[in-house]
Amino acid sequence: MLFSATQTPSARHRVVVTGAGVITALGNGWDANAGGFREGRRAFRPIGLFDVSRQRARSAAELDLPAEMPEARFDARRWKRWDRSTRMLAWAATEAFANARWTAGTGDATPIVLGTTSGGMLLGEEYFRAATTTPPSRRGQPTRVLGYQAQRQAIDVASALGLGGPVQIVANACASGANAIGHAFHWVRSGRAERVLAGGFDGLSQLVFAGFDSLQALSTTTCRPFHRDRDGLALGEGAAALCVESMDSATRRGVPILAEIAGYGFCTDIHHLTQPHPRGDAALAAMSMACADAGIGPGDVGYLNAHGTGTPLNDAAEAQAIARWLGNSGAAVPVSSTKASIGHTLGAAGAIEAVVCLMALDGGWLPPQIGAGELDPACAFPIVRAPADANLRHALTNSFGFGGANASLVFRRP
Repeated sequence: MLFSATQTPSARHRVVVTGAGVITALGNGWDANAGGFREGRRAFRPIGLFDVSRQRARSAAELDLPAEMPEARFDARRWKRWDRSTRMLAWAATEAFANARWTAGTGDATPIVLGTTSGGMLLGEEYFRAATTTPPSRRGQPTRVLGYQAQRQAIDVASALGLGGPVQIVANACASGANAIGHAFHWVRSGRAERVLAGGFDGLSQLVFAGFDSLQALSTTTCRPFHRDRDGLALGEGAAALCVESMDSATRRGVPILAEIAGYGFCTDIHHLTQPHPRGDAALAAMSMACADAGIGPGDVGYLNAHGTGTPLNDAAEAQAIARWLGNSGAAVPVSSTKASIGHTLGAAGAIEAVVCLMALDGGWLPPQIGAGELDPACAFPIVRAPADANLRHALTNSFGFGGANASLVFRRP
């Protein structure tokens, strides 16, 4: 059974991205990440954040989080209380805010929409450790309880940036970040908001890491999306934020436009709790819907950033969905999965990979997929395996998650 949803607002405003910020294991900021993705660098290392001595997998794309605050507007006392995830979000949001030349003051009603899967899980883990020590420690426990709430990270960062609009959290498995951007897109396109700060964030969590490892979903070698001998995903962490606003607003302010959000598609296949539909029915529907929304066909897409986790079932289903989407169009769309570089960042993945598409459109290049070896025969499309230049007009990004959550976004070069 397949369910999908679309929005057909009476007034459709063109929607653009005027600022983007990102932090991953490749580095902090647009420039560091653009260089890493363009060159195809791998950013994995042994985990140092928590004990993995009893796990099958022992590495991840763990990032180096700056100790300092991104700018003076952040309160030093509050900064010390924030967990790793909140600080990552703060760095990404601050960069996006500055690049878009957004300002905020009293009464600002800009909404913020963020995708995440773990949210304040790191504070929950700290609470548990403090509560189970002998004797139990109560120091800092109230702050951890407050920060554990799903909306807290968004509220804290929005408050620091001076944003006072509604806060929405999307927790839709690995499609969360893409869903958050798509939701912001609908807000602006329908005229409900002139601008929205959107994105995703997730920090490495011991509970989540151990959970994936117990499912034997983590690779014990290296993450190799779409390869014949792939053996699982690799986890990463990071955050990305996009300043989404109407074309009219950006033109009126005279600011540079990174890209236009041209289309968004999302579907749920209700096939299995963790396994995608074998033929990728909902993935196909999401890609088709996003392209129809953008008024383009497969031949108009210059690059596809695949979900490509490196797991046997996900990659096989997505490969079939992409091949069916291409159909008889004759298009040879270049495809790659950047999870081979920075791992699967879960709720942040859709937002980070959206920024990768913005980088590719802006710089005119294709991000290569790392990993030598034979590709899965189901890949009836070219996989980008070496750095390459390209004159791109449209880029499509896929985000597919547990429970059959599927989302696709189309970006158009301005």
